[in-house]
Amino acid sequence: MRYEIKGDNLPVVEVYLESGESINCEGGAMSWMSSNMRMQTQGGGIGKMFSKAISGEAMFSNTYTAEGGAGNIAFASSFPGNIIAVEVGPGREIVCQKSAYLASTPGVNLSIFFQKKLGSGFFGGEGFIMQKISGSGIVFLEIDGSVVNKELAAGEQIIVDTGYLAMMDATCTMDVKTVGGVKNALLGGEGLFNTVISGPGRVSLQTMPTYQVASVIARFIPTKN
Repeated sequence: MRYEIKGDNLPVVEVYLESGESINCEGGAMSWMSSNMRMQTQGGGIGKMFSKAISGEAMFSNTYTAEGGAGNIAFASSFPGNIIAVEVGPGREIVCQKSAYLASTPGVNLSIFFQKKLGSGFFGGEGFIMQKISGSGIVFLEIDGSVVNKELAAGEQIIVDTGYLAMMDATCTMDVKTVGGVKNALLGGEGLFNTVISGPGRVSLQTMPTYQVASVIARFIPTKN
């Protein structure tokens, strides 16, 4: 398998498969493909389907396989930003926002990641549930806006505003911190809580969270009287 990520701020990843090779994606993710790609839809049982639903995934996933020769398939971003390819394997598991997953090679596993601390779940910006990606292979992730990577040493921390965390190594931990001072919290415009991420590991931040864009657009939408 090989792939190309194209399109700058409105990206698409085009995956080229040899005969018999497959790739997995959520239902509805395919943008275009060659005529010899065969699709198989699967849910994975009631328990797995329920897990997908509460972790933000589509209930059903699709596997596309090239038959009778080489084939290609493309997956486009649903929002202006970036598509990144991440290789996971033993000791290289990642945690990402619920909407990040786009597609992956066979052998990559998606599961629910529960925040260990209740506070980080409710106030940390990505809710109580995120996605954990493990197994072995390549996963394609959709990032809102541009990507900024930070390498944190053991015990090193970074404070992130709500919603700007796109992905982190599973070796990192996440908690929340209240904004100090009543005036700062109520009038500072930064909300009551910030997300605190501790190393060791890599943290990927996104510059244009979808909810931020939606809130700006909402100001220009006239309301009905």
